[in-house]
Amino acid sequence: MTDRRMGAAAGEGALARRGRMIAVLAALSGAALALIGSTQTWLTASVAGTTLPVAGSEAVSVLQPLSLAALALSLVLAIVGPVVRYVLAALAVAVGGGIAWLSAALVAAPRATAASAVVTEHTGIAGESAIEDLVQGMALTPWPAVTIAAGALIALAGLWTLGTAHAWRRAGRRYEKRSARTAAADDAPLDAIDSWDDLSRGDDPTR
Repeated sequence: MTDRRMGAAAGEGALARRGRMIAVLAALSGAALALIGSTQTWLTASVAGTTLPVAGSEAVSVLQPLSLAALALSLVLAIVGPVVRYVLAALAVAVGGGIAWLSAALVAAPRATAASAVVTEHTGIAGESAIEDLVQGMALTPWPAVTIAAGALIALAGLWTLGTAHAWRRAGRRYEKRSARTAAADDAPLDAIDSWDDLSRGDDPTR
């Protein structure tokens, strides 16, 4: 029984030290990758013998705003309190799922209208039916698949947060009155984000 309790305590300690770091790094990596993907060529469209490159932000108009939203929430996730963590985690699941779903829809059924902005700029012709008549062929690049993975990573970071946020260290714990218990908790090893919090407040994390 004692060994089980010690094992459970050790597991909670690991979550307290690493849970927030894993969530933030996963969400940040996914958001950065999705943002990069939005600027890359997702497909090429053949129009009157000319090959036109179409970026991710042109193929999926909401991709860049969603990526920026994911990037912002991943940065804020490192410093917010317990209640807001769950709100941001739910948003991460929704935003990451949206990025992955929209990207997958394009991969599963690429349509000429995904290139409509580029085709209209090149030819001056607009309208869904006119665009479909103009586009003679389309070819996908690997970037939509990469962005699907990025969206999935953001969503997984949100799910991880929902499951582990209760064990994260509180960023503002040094402002609270220290009892013997909280002082002992502060003696536990700090992760990189804890050290950054200390430095931003002017504290020495090596103290």
